[in-house]
Amino acid sequence: MTEPPTAPGDTLLFENDRVRVWSMTLAPGGMFDFHQHHHDHVVLWPEAGRSQGQELGEPEWGITQDAEPGFVLYKAVGRAGPLRPHRIRNVGDTPTTHLIVELLGPSPHAAEEPWVHNGLGRFRRNA
Repeated sequence: MTEPPTAPGDTLLFENDRVRVWSMTLAPGGMFDFHQHHHDHVVLWPEAGRSQGQELGEPEWGITQDAEPGFVLYKAVGRAGPLRPHRIRNVGDTPTTHLIVELLGPSPHAAEEPWVHNGLGRFRRNA
């Protein structure tokens, strides 16, 4: 595989020297192929949705996100980043759009930190 793209969404909505905001819209069964995050970021789900993620080299889609409206996730990539390449697919019955806000500049964390969320949904790695 060549170097994965760093765009974490399909549409760039805003960018300045501090933040970059993307949207990602997936039809039912739609997929956003392998990409990689180089910056700490916040993921916002304005509407409900269900997705699965697969990290490069893993045989299964081992990550599940069940989002209620207003679900917010935060991921510290850390200065040792980037994150392992991954892809995401919509496993729900309706289109979903979520927003990704990249926090540009150096991370305050030395290494990757676990996902943190606001409790309006679930983020889990399948065992």
